[in-house]
Amino acid sequence: MKEYNDDGVYGFRFQTLDGRPCALKDFEGKVLLIVNVASKCGLTPQYADLQLLYDKYKPRGLEILGFPSNNFGAQEPGTHEEIYQFCTQNYGVTFPMFEKISVSGEDAHPLYKYLAEHTYAPVKWNFQKFLVDKTGKAVQSFEPTMTVEDSRIIEAIEALL
Repeated sequence: MKEYNDDGVYGFRFQTLDGRPCALKDFEGKVLLIVNVASKCGLTPQYADLQLLYDKYKPRGLEILGFPSNNFGAQEPGTHEEIYQFCTQNYGVTFPMFEKISVSGEDAHPLYKYLAEHTYAPVKWNFQKFLVDKTGKAVQSFEPTMTVEDSRIIEAIEALL
């Protein structure tokens, strides 16, 4: 039984790392890049590239949404406050960061079940990226090791903007 409706990502609500409620419906009309992140991963330096991408494309309608997860190698053990401090102090992250959730396995959050089902891409590791169009529909997934500097990601984002 699926745990989400057919409104794409817009039916989901979360708390930000600083405790504010946020409905993904608030991002309606934007292109979204949803990324499961971790502070103690070999891929963690991708935060810097994600922030550069956000700075460049936010004025054109891109939002990057970070979802900390401890699913892979227990590489996100911190509290919400510790994660927030780490991201802002080490990488200057200003894109929205949300509460820590499970992104894989039986206890995966329904958002990630939706993303995996609609892109035919199960979450393989930290920093997997899901591209969502302006209507809230998941359209593509990118491997964790593929950085956002990759032309395939840039072209896909630009095509949706």
